[in-house]
Order: sequence, then structure tokens, then C-alpha cells
Amino acid sequence: MSPVDLQTPWLKSRHKSRFQLFNPKTAQIVAQHQVEITQHFPTEGWVEEDPKEILHSVFECIEKACDKLKQLGIDTYSIKAIGISNQRETTIVWDKITGLPLYNAIVWLDLRTQSTVENLINRGPKKDKNILQAKTGLPISTYFSAVKLRWLLDHVEAVKIAVANNRAMFGTVDSWLIWCLTGAKDGGVHCTDVTNASRTMLFNINTLQWDPDLCKFFDIPMSILPAVRSSSEIYGLMKCGRLAKVPISGCLGDQSAALVGQMCFKPGESKNTYGTGCFLLSNTGQKPVMSEHGLLTTIAYKLGKDQPTFYALEGSVAIGGALVRWLRDNLRIINNAEEIEKLAASVGSSHGCYFVPAFSGLYAPYWEPSARGIICGITQFTNRNHIAFAALESVAFQTRELLEAMNKDSGIIQAILRVDGGMTNNKIMMQLQSDILGIPVESNKRFSRWKLAVQKSMGWETHSDDMSWYHTQTFDSILEREMSCQKWSYTLVPKTDRQRKKE
Repeated sequence: MSPVDLQTPWLKSRHKSRFQLFNPKTAQIVAQHQVEITQHFPTEGWVEEDPKEILHSVFECIEKACDKLKQLGIDTYSIKAIGISNQRETTIVWDKITGLPLYNAIVWLDLRTQSTVENLINRGPKKDKNILQAKTGLPISTYFSAVKLRWLLDHVEAVKIAVANNRAMFGTVDSWLIWCLTGAKDGGVHCTDVTNASRTMLFNINTLQWDPDLCKFFDIPMSILPAVRSSSEIYGLMKCGRLAKVPISGCLGDQSAALVGQMCFKPGESKNTYGTGCFLLSNTGQKPVMSEHGLLTTIAYKLGKDQPTFYALEGSVAIGGALVRWLRDNLRIINNAEEIEKLAASVGSSHGCYFVPAFSGLYAPYWEPSARGIICGITQFTNRNHIAFAALESVAFQTRELLEAMNKDSGIIQAILRVDGGMTNNKIMMQLQSDILGIPVESNKRFSRWKLAVQKSMGWETHSDDMSWYHTQTFDSILEREMSCQKWSYTLVPKTDRQRKKE
């Protein structure tokens, strides 16, 4: 590779910040660096991150990745554009005069807003959590940014004062990063893209604008909201560091980025990402499809100012890969994520042990924030190996529920599931998933999804007929696990609901 090849970076701000430099012609990651971000749990159900730490971690990743690039004999002038992928619902409010955050970022799976959600639902004449679905595609839930922002306005004095003095800015992680990287209090650009805006419950996914009625419903001033842009345009230039004057020209919420990266550009094409949670998205084309089975309607992407908006149905599960960390950090039955595969393989079955990891309530298709996790079916024979297997099964069972709902809403029966994320490295997990779904599961083993998402979001042409960079591993269903699925569902659904179904 010569120094003249274009290098494309991609920022991921999740529980890690990662800066990756790509050769877009070969999908090769030329250099990268990542930094862990500390999560804070002030009390049960609360999850926070420090916005300043997020920003500092991004600067560190940029510097270290550029150092590695230099060691390869490639000048940073080769970097032509920057794209950002981020947690979508995580909420930050900051002071535009001082440039400082007014409170920690409230992370997407935080549960502190449960009473706020109940109060909002009870305000409606029918006490219906889907009262705003026609405009937002979403149920009123602790998951989304508007209720987190409402909580900040109600409980954080610094936020109240900043709003009253016209000093407050609100944004998801992408908005915070773009504002800071393009100058912060010295002319920083306050914007977001349509995929992130569609997760706030303040954005009308039909008009593609902030909605005055929605803002009135949540009693949120529109003056603090960022400008909404497409997912592919120049938002501004980097103002400091080694990448000064490099344009930031792509922005996608993390799950939209994975959908783009998996090349799901046609209606009916779907992907499932196994990250902290599990996120199944299916492209529904240029018209939003409202779910009747507990899924979300969201914006998939808009790849340019004058390009059409594409929509998706989404099934969101709060706890996926986070369950592996819980086994490591809380139960301490494994020392690292890789060990769970060995434990599960040693038994090949949970032997009747079932795990429902409702640590943050249940998301799709139930939307029940008061639900809590259980492990059941334990006998004297049960050991940590069976619990490890049951944990992997629980993620696969939840994905099956999402896929069944997706098939009903879209009218399209999925014949194969494309997957990505950290858990796809676990072969036992992927084989379980295929068996439980009864369809092949296809895993991309070279992380080329990020390369494609970068190219698309920044307006670079992608030669879809050239598939030499695209390497996959397919897991075909080999065992029928219908009875296990039924038993897990019986464990999950409350008794009253089972009785209602019988009636």
C-alpha cells in the first residue's frame, strides 16, 4: 500500500472509544486505537458516563492511531474525512458558554426514568404507551432520549438554570463530539443526523423535523435541540490536533451503521448486532412501517442532503453481550469473555436451566420496564457450565422473539440472518442461534461492515459488485430446539398473560 491511498477513520463511542483508519479500496484497517470508557452506576438501575472522559478518549485514540500510521510511513495528510458512529439514545446536556457538561451522560439502558414514563403514559386519555407512535415510531419508554432529558430538567438544577438563561445544548453522543471537535464554544457545530434524531421521541419521522407537539408533550424547549442533517454531508472541520481541517462528513447511529455495513439496502434485508444488547434491524424501504408486534419504527439512513430517507423496523434487546460481562464481573464464573464458549461447549446443554437477563427491564417486544431477571430450573446437578450455556441460549431466544415479530410486521419470512458484533466470535453462540431460529446465520469475519458504512456515509462510491473483501462464515441449523424455545417463553411470560392466552 502506498502513502497516497486514502485513509478513512471511524469513531465509535460506546463503552469504548475506537479510532480506526481504513484503506477504503481493500477494507484493510491500517491503524487503530481504542480506549475503555468508565461506566458509573450511582444507584440500582442508573448508568452514566462522563462526557469529558468520552471526549478525552476520542482525542487519545486519534493521537495514538496517528502515531501508528506514522510508524507505517504514512502521513496524516492522507486522511481525507472522518465519520462518527455512536450510542443513539445516550443523553448529554452542556453549557454552550463554558463548553462543559452540566451532568453525566445518561446511558441508553438507564432505568431512572421509569416513574417519568409512567406519569407521561398516564397523562393520555387511554394510558397508551404507543400514543406517540404515529409520529415517532416509538413507545414511551425509559430507552429514549426525551424522557432522559425530561428527568434532567426536573432534577438537575444546573440544567434548569442553563435552559432558563438560554445557555443549554442537548444532544446524543454524536452531537457532543461534533460540537467539541469543530470548535466547541468557539463556533462548534451543534447538529445531529436523522438516525440519531429519530431515537429521541422529539423528531417526527414523517416530516423529518423536530415536532412542536412532541416537544410540548415532553415540555422540552426546542431552542436546545441540534440542527438535523443527513447521514452523509460535511458538518464541519476539525479545529484542533493533528487532524485540524479534516472534514467530519458522515454520521450514523451505531445500529444504522451496522445495517449499512451489512449492505442491507433492499427492503426485507436484515441484520442482528450482538453488542451490549441485541439489535435486529430490517430495511423497510422509503416508507415507515408501524409495528403491531412490539417493534420500533426508526430511520435507517439518509445518505446525502438530496437522497431519499430509508426506514427500518427494529427489535431492541437491552442485555446481550452485557450478560457475559455480568457473569465475569458479578458472578465471577468466568475470567474473560472467551471462557464462556469453553464452559458452554463442555456440557452442550443447559439441562433445563433457563436465564432471563431482564437487568434493565424487557425491551422489544414486551416493553416492560419493571421486569427483572431470573435464573430458573436449577437442580443439584446444575453448575457454572450450565449457567454459561443458559446465558448464551437466552440471547438466542430473545433474538428469535424479535425475528418472529419482524416476520409478522414485514410480511417477509427471513431466510438467512446476517450478524455482527463481539458475540459473533463465539461459535457455540452462533450455532445455537442458527438452531433456535431454524435458518442459517451469516457472520462477516473481517469487520468490512465498518468500511462500507464509512464509504456510504461519507458519499464515497462503493463498488458492490466487487466482493473480494467480503468474507463470511455461515452457521447452518443442525439441531431442532423448538421445545427449549417454548419452555423459555413460558418462563418469560407472566402467568396472567398465559391465562389470558388460554382464554
